[in-house]
Amino acid sequence: MGSSTFIDNTPPSFDVIIAGCGPTGATLAAELRLHDVRVLVLEKDTTPASYARIVGLHVRSIELLAMRGLLERVAEHGRRRPAGGFFAAIDKPAPEGLDSAHAYLLGIPQPVIVRLLEEHAIKLGAQVRRGGAVTGLQQDADGVSVELADGEQLRSRFLVGCDGARSTVRKLLGVGFPGEPSRSETLMGELTLDAPPGEIAAAMAEIRETHRRFWLRPIGPGVYSVVIPVAGVSDRDEPPTLADFRQQLRAIAGTDFGAHSPRWLSRFGDATRLADRYRVGRVLLAGDAAHIHPPLGGQGLNLGVQDAFNLGWKLAAQLRGWAPETLLDSYQTERQPVAAEVLDNTRAQMELSSAGPGPQAVRRLFTELMDFDEVNRHLIEKITGLAVRYDFGAGPDLLGRRLRDITLRQGHLYGLLHRGRGLLLDRTERLTVGGWSDRVDYLGDPTAGLDVAGVLLRPDGHVAWIGDDQRDLDVHLSRWFGKPVG
Repeated sequence: MGSSTFIDNTPPSFDVIIAGCGPTGATLAAELRLHDVRVLVLEKDTTPASYARIVGLHVRSIELLAMRGLLERVAEHGRRRPAGGFFAAIDKPAPEGLDSAHAYLLGIPQPVIVRLLEEHAIKLGAQVRRGGAVTGLQQDADGVSVELADGEQLRSRFLVGCDGARSTVRKLLGVGFPGEPSRSETLMGELTLDAPPGEIAAAMAEIRETHRRFWLRPIGPGVYSVVIPVAGVSDRDEPPTLADFRQQLRAIAGTDFGAHSPRWLSRFGDATRLADRYRVGRVLLAGDAAHIHPPLGGQGLNLGVQDAFNLGWKLAAQLRGWAPETLLDSYQTERQPVAAEVLDNTRAQMELSSAGPGPQAVRRLFTELMDFDEVNRHLIEKITGLAVRYDFGAGPDLLGRRLRDITLRQGHLYGLLHRGRGLLLDRTERLTVGGWSDRVDYLGDPTAGLDVAGVLLRPDGHVAWIGDDQRDLDVHLSRWFGKPVG
C-alpha cells in the first residue's frame, strides 16, 4: 500500500516508527518506551521550530503530564491562568469546583513543550531522527516497510502517522479526510507595535464589537500577540509577510499601529476534517493527521496528546502479545467520537465569532446563557477534556471517565501512575489483581478519597471497572489486560 513498489522482507529493526515529532509523536514515543517498545521517531524538519507561539495545556492534558511525573518540569516553563473564557472567547469566569486537582490552563511556548516532550521520550530510550521525511510505505502480515525521501528503507512492526494536517502517511494509506475546506483564514503572529498602548487598547475594544477574532494582546514592552481575521483564503504554502499584517490591520483598524520587527508570523484556516479511519492494518493515525479544526478554544494540541495517551499502552500491549483481540481497535472507537465533538464545538465557536448580525445575536444569547453555572460548566468541561467519557457499557457515571488525582495514604494517586501500568485501587483490601500483576499494580487503601469500594484504572487513567466483586473484576481485567499469567 502506498506510492512505492519496494518490497522489504528483512526483519523489523523497530517495533514502531512514528512519523512526526510534534507533541503527539513525542508523547506517543514516550508512552511506548514505558513498555520497552523499540521506537524510532522520524521528523522531516531538520531543526526545531523557532517561533514562540504560546499554546495552552488544558486540564486533562495537565492531568496526564502529572500522571507521568512531567508536570513539575513543564510547569516551570509555563504560566497559569484560570480555566475560563475559552468558549468563543466569551469572557466568563472559570466554574468553581471543577473535578480536578489541576483546574487551570497552563500557557507555554509551543517550541518549549515540544522540546520537553521530545527530551522525555529520548531519556526513556526513543530514537529521534530529524530530516527523515516519509515518502512511501508498504505493509504486509509481519510489518511495515517505510521509504524515506533520500531512498533509505526502514522496517517496523507498526507505523503511526503523527505528521500533521497534511499527513503524508494518511495520503499514502488512501484514508478519506471528509469535512469542510477553509472558507476564511486568520493571521497570527507576534510583532512590535509603536502606537501608544491606550490607543491600541481603545481600537481593539471597538473593533471586537464586530470582529470577534481580532485581538491585540500585550506580551512584553511594545510587543503584541496579533490575531487578524481575513476574508477569503490564501495559498497556505506561502507564509504571510509583515506587509500582509500591515495591510490587513489598515483594512480593519484604519492603521497598522506602526507594526514592525515580527518574532513569528503564521496563518491558519477554518478547515474542519476528520479521518474516516484511524487504523489500516499496521498503520495508525493520531493528532492532526486524524483531525483538523479551527484553533478556537485551544484544543488541537491537547486533542493530539490525549490521542497518544490512549493509543500508547494499547499498541504496546499488541506488541507484547497480551492485548485482547479488540483492544487496538478501541483506539478509534474511543477517540474518533471525541474528535468529532471537538470539531462540532469549534464549528459553533466559529459561527459565534462571525461578524454577521445573526451570529452576533446568537452570541449575545450564549453570553446570557453562560451566566447560568450549569451552562458555563458544561462548555468548559467540554473544551478542557473533563467531559470525556468512553462508552464502557452500563454503570455509574464515573465508569469510562478519568479519575481525578485523589489523596491516598501513600500520597497522591497520579504519583502511582508514572510507569504507565493499570492500577487496582481497593478500599476493601480484599480484592486482588492475581495473574495480571505483571500489567496491573495493586493498592489497598481504606482511606482513599472514593465513594465506591474499588476501581480499576487503565494506564491512561480512565476508570474501567467499579465494584467489590472479585469474579466481576476478573472479567474486566481480562477485557482490558488480556489473559492472566499462570
